[in-house]
Amino acid sequence: MLEAPPLPDALLGGGLPSAAYHHLCAAGAAYHLDAEAERHLSLAQAAAPGHAAVLIAYYRYYFYKGRLAEALHIARLCLAKAAAENNLPSDWRLVAAGDAAFGHYEAVLPRFFLFVLKGYAYLQMRLGNLEEGEAAVRKLLELDPGDKIGAKVLLAVIQRRGEADDD
Repeated sequence: MLEAPPLPDALLGGGLPSAAYHHLCAAGAAYHLDAEAERHLSLAQAAAPGHAAVLIAYYRYYFYKGRLAEALHIARLCLAKAAAENNLPSDWRLVAAGDAAFGHYEAVLPRFFLFVLKGYAYLQMRLGNLEEGEAAVRKLLELDPGDKIGAKVLLAVIQRRGEADDD
């Protein structure tokens, strides 16, 4: 069985059990076989319930399969996890810039929160929930005014809605 690479304790919840790592690898190898990939994702989740690596794998699987509503469900779980691990309010709307070291690249957990919120915003936009997506993008820019996370790109998309294409 493949051994999981060691993860620092501060990196998204600490070490991943070897069994979960094995199943995540197997899920990736079986990506083209939905039932098999989903079986391995489920077994990874059973081996490491709520672990960020497993949640991210589920998110990516659903996202790249075009199953955006399921990816959004996982994004919400990731938001809850990221908020809890950063000691932030459970409602992302109540998070303030001073609540975590959002501006520091080396601050892994706050950066995880920002990336998750960006994914959440993007999925909301793709699913047609533009007001919710825009609110999340504006919160990102409040938390990350230097836009290291790239939220301005999403804001530009929102601001262009309704404009005719020049093609």
